[in-house]
Amino acid sequence: MARTSHIWIRGLLIRGPWVWCISLGHRQLWRCLTPVFGSQIDAFRGHHRWPWTITKRQFANNLHALARVITYTILPIDLIGHDHPVVMGFVAMASGCIMFSQLFHSWAHGTKSKLPPVVVALQDAGVLVSRSQHADHHRKPYNNNYCIVSGVWNRLLDENKVFEALEMVLFFKFGLRPRSWSEPNSDWTEEAEASPTTSTP
Repeated sequence: MARTSHIWIRGLLIRGPWVWCISLGHRQLWRCLTPVFGSQIDAFRGHHRWPWTITKRQFANNLHALARVITYTILPIDLIGHDHPVVMGFVAMASGCIMFSQLFHSWAHGTKSKLPPVVVALQDAGVLVSRSQHADHHRKPYNNNYCIVSGVWNRLLDENKVFEALEMVLFFKFGLRPRSWSEPNSDWTEEAEASPTTSTP
């Protein structure tokens, strides 16, 4: 059980740095990454403009892209590491967290009354990222709470300014300024959800 919990905790760390990389907002970095990760960058930018849309998509729509990556990644790892149960446990937990991260993420945008009680209980227990914790990721200064599966790493990473240090490295090494250093603009700030209009006869 202890080994499994260590695997779970380590597996959760993977998604945070990835979200941070995609969210940097460097046009130069995006140009370099676009040939490989362009659709993820576009989806990220769209999500930050219209975050409520993630709650309106079907299960398969939210998960298909990550499921494809996990499918192609797991097979070679399984062929190489099948004799190592700890490695395979980590791979299983990490890939599960990655593949289902969009579902967990969508729950962090859902209203409590519309979520299954077990999801609310898992959010309240800190197993899944809570709605209030994830909401901070979508607020100024847009530089925290990047771990969107459970959020268990967010406090440690944010209090120790890990991502801020990485941003400083990128700035001093490559001259890339993260978007959190600038005032928000309409390219990536949230737009209000349109309320349904009622027509009169």
